Amino acid sequence: MARVLVVEDDQFVRSALIRHLTDASHAVRSVGTALEALREVAQVGFDVVILDLGLPDLDGSEALKMLRGITDVPVIIATARDDEAEIVRLLNDGADDYLTKPFSVEHLSARMAAVLRRSRVSATGTEPPSRVMRVGGLTIDPLRRQAELDGAALDLTRREFDLLAFLAERPGVVVARKELLAEVWQQAYGDDQTIDVHLSWLRRKLGETAAKPRYLHTLRGVGVKLEPPL
Repeated sequence: MARVLVVEDDQFVRSALIRHLTDASHAVRSVGTALEALREVAQVGFDVVILDLGLPDLDGSEALKMLRGITDVPVIIATARDDEAEIVRLLNDGADDYLTKPFSVEHLSARMAAVLRRSRVSATGTEPPSRVMRVGGLTIDPLRRQAELDGAALDLTRREFDLLAFLAERPGVVVARKELLAEVWQQAYGDDQTIDVHLSWLRRKLGETAAKPRYLHTLRGVGVKLEPPL
């Protein structure tokens, strides 16, 4: 059972989500505005927030930034917007996942389960290995969740760090996208766009591009590998 906050102003959608989540044995609270959501999160410990973007008092993207200022609770964006640039921005602003409306309850359940698994593994601290990993000028410390490039600290999001650490554990090994989804995102299936977005962010922070890679190399149709520059 998870403690879920539904932030949705459409009463029909809100009721449907509450009914489905309650039937799945989750403890559900719901609000219709961003300010109510911030108040609830500040007062109640939730396991996951389902956040609509089209809120009456404040756009959900702004609410997401404010939420990230007070909590690291996993946030799943529920939106009718399918603009790729906006989805990328939401992920970069701290969203853990997103769903484009309309979506099935089964799809929501699968995404929620994956987000909750990742959150619980991170909270228990059982996943990261204790050893510091070095690949060329990269140093990755899983326990402290810190990464450096040539002695300079890298400012990585949680998912960027998880992706980099997973690849660093297998230097020079081509990792299939399906394996990345299963191990880093804890999803049996998903959109390759999610991986591409995070790889693009990582490359930018590593000072490289897909056209001129140094550490991150993509083999089209096969997967991704991390190896030191030649």
